[in-house]
Amino acid sequence: MYYAQVNQQVPHLSRVITVTGNGQVMATPSSVQIQIEVQTQGNNVQGPQQENARIMNQVIQSLVALGIPREQIQTASYTVTPQYHFEEGKQIFNGYEVVNAITVNVSNIDNLGLVIDTAIENGANRIANIQFKLDHTDAYYQQALNFALQNAQLKAKTIAETMHLPLQPLPIEIVEEQANTPILYRSMAVSSGVTPIEQGQIAIDATVRVKFQY
Repeated sequence: MYYAQVNQQVPHLSRVITVTGNGQVMATPSSVQIQIEVQTQGNNVQGPQQENARIMNQVIQSLVALGIPREQIQTASYTVTPQYHFEEGKQIFNGYEVVNAITVNVSNIDNLGLVIDTAIENGANRIANIQFKLDHTDAYYQQALNFALQNAQLKAKTIAETMHLPLQPLPIEIVEEQANTPILYRSMAVSSGVTPIEQGQIAIDATVRVKFQY
C-alpha cells in the first residue's frame, strides 16, 4: 500500500504574557470644600428655627466679609427632627432639633483655618467634613498613565529576561482600567483658635493591563 507523503506544519502557538502596570502622580490640592452646620434645639418648632436662621445668616455674613463669594456658599441640607428619650420604657418627647448645613468652597486653602474659626466664632457648632480637590486633573492623569505603561513594559521585560523568553517589544493589547476620581476626604472636629489644616497631597492613579507576545 502506498501512502503519499504529506507535509504537515505545526501551527505556531501564540504565547502571551499579561502584566498590570501602575502609575501614580502626587499633586497639591487647588481648592477645598467644607460643610458648616448650625444645630439648635427647643421645645417647639418655631423657636429653634428662628434661632437657627439668625445664627446661620450671621455665619454667612461673616464668611462673605472674609471675601468668599456668595455663589461659593450653598445650602446642603435643612432638617427638623423631633427628639425623644426613654424613661421606664416610655418614650418622652424632648422638643425639636433643627440642623442647617451649608457647603463652602474655599479657593485659597491657606485661609481654610481662618474660615473655620470665623464660622465657629459666629455661631456654627459643627464642621462636618473637609474635601480637598484638584482642578485640571487630566494633565496629572496623563502623566500617571505614562508611568503605568512604562511600569507594564518593565514588568514584561523582567519576566521575559528571567524566563529567557524572546519577548516581542510591541504589545498586542492595552486595556486602560477604570480610574477613581481624585478627591481627598478628611473629617474635621470643631476647635477653637486658628485651626491648623494640613492639606497634604492628592494621589492620581492610573492602571493598564498589557499583553505581550513571545
